[in-house]
Amino acid sequence: MSARVARRSLAVLLVTALLGGCGSLPTDPSQEARRLDRPAAAPTTSSGVKVEPAQWKPCPDVYKGIFSSPPQNVKYDCATVKVPQDWHNPEGSGTFDVAMVRGRSTTQRDRVGSLFINPGGPGASGVEYAVYRSVYLPAEVVRRFDVIGFDPRGIGRSSPVKCFSDADLDANFGIDPDPQTDAAFGESVALTRRLAQSCGDKYGDKLRFYSTEQTARDMDALRAAVGEQQMTYLGYSYGTLLGAVYAQLFPKNVRAFVLDGAVDPTLSMQDSAEKQAAGFEHAFDNFTTWCKANVTACPIGPDPRAVVTKAIADARTSPVQGKGRNATAGWVFTAVVSSLYSESGWRVLAQAMQDLRNGKPEKMFQLADSYAERDPEGKYTNMFDANAAVGCADSDDTPTVEQARALQPQWRQKYPLFGGALALNLICAQWPGKRDPYPAGVATGSAPIVVIGTLGDPATPYEQAPALAKMLGVGTLITWKGEGHTAYPKTGCVIDAVNRYLIDLRVPPAELTCEK
Repeated sequence: MSARVARRSLAVLLVTALLGGCGSLPTDPSQEARRLDRPAAAPTTSSGVKVEPAQWKPCPDVYKGIFSSPPQNVKYDCATVKVPQDWHNPEGSGTFDVAMVRGRSTTQRDRVGSLFINPGGPGASGVEYAVYRSVYLPAEVVRRFDVIGFDPRGIGRSSPVKCFSDADLDANFGIDPDPQTDAAFGESVALTRRLAQSCGDKYGDKLRFYSTEQTARDMDALRAAVGEQQMTYLGYSYGTLLGAVYAQLFPKNVRAFVLDGAVDPTLSMQDSAEKQAAGFEHAFDNFTTWCKANVTACPIGPDPRAVVTKAIADARTSPVQGKGRNATAGWVFTAVVSSLYSESGWRVLAQAMQDLRNGKPEKMFQLADSYAERDPEGKYTNMFDANAAVGCADSDDTPTVEQARALQPQWRQKYPLFGGALALNLICAQWPGKRDPYPAGVATGSAPIVVIGTLGDPATPYEQAPALAKMLGVGTLITWKGEGHTAYPKTGCVIDAVNRYLIDLRVPPAELTCEK
């Protein structure tokens, strides 16, 4: 797991008042679409680099793999924008392709503009996520905005990084997450060295171009390419880091930013990893409390920590056999991590652990594979290739292999289930590429930015939200007393506050707290 930020955002969405457009007649969507799609002169980013305007083309099949049938009230267009590989040398570095999708409601009226979305990761597909969100965001928001998703450079459809074999990824997820003997630790070091070197052999010096700062500069090119003077943005998990970096680089271009599941950019890699270990321990404690109060829904009994600890220990020596692979300690651990991203995963985890005790690992594998983005044939997306490329390029403070080994028993004692594993970012410790750390500071001159934190968030622990709001200097904090990773749109209080902010720029009250 990437120690700097959550490896994956699994936060997986009306209101009726048409604020900001009172007294105006509804526009004809077809006329508005023709006007918005008219090519313009080559726009210029705030960095002074010209980009081509987005040439939108219908892509009605983009829903496949996300929905079983095409959504009825949204039309999709796709475009690709070329960006410099290196924004610090835009003329001499070649280009990457950045893929975008635009979801536009067939009943759109009183259009505010474009709402850019990033789902986190790093490594998750923003194109796929925007297609999903174009249906499940609040209807009021979808009617007022074009919902635009983009696969950041190196991810999905955007010049993807692919350097890990499926076999090595199976080995990575299956290996002991908290190796205690020297021999087991050596196996982890060797595997992560092989993974890191495979990327170095394929991409060489270009690995540093996959950094968060480079992607934030891509975002400004996308803003210009779609014809927006300012950006409206909804970022989750790692997407909050991306949004924060953009706001520091281009504060005058911020119209409205919602950063949900906040990452604190000022933390070192080691401090961020330790906070995440504490966050997952806290979430597991909440799962334990739920089990004690819901005995019929939690067949593993009132002490799930003992059950999971034993399952991982047993899997080290006698893994349950599944179809084509064994339920080793790594797969069991990955399933546990996956289940804690959402409160709805608790019931699934309890049943999966009970089935595993009975020699049936199928549900456990389903949980783990959903996290790993592994399909039934054992094929992976490039989620984790990109995750490593971005996370390692961003970090110049990675603990060495020796330092990680020293931290491991200390963190295991403090955070028994998750500490030992999260002490080990061995791939970045052995990463061959140069580093390109992102800036972390005040977004001077930016409009107000809404930052959301969830008290029970395991992946981006709550305390990072007030820290990010304070660091930006223009942050307004919303606290949700809920469980799981991210908050919008899961509860009415958060939905109402965010909708009003996105549509009519009504900033939520300071320190707004929303009950569960």
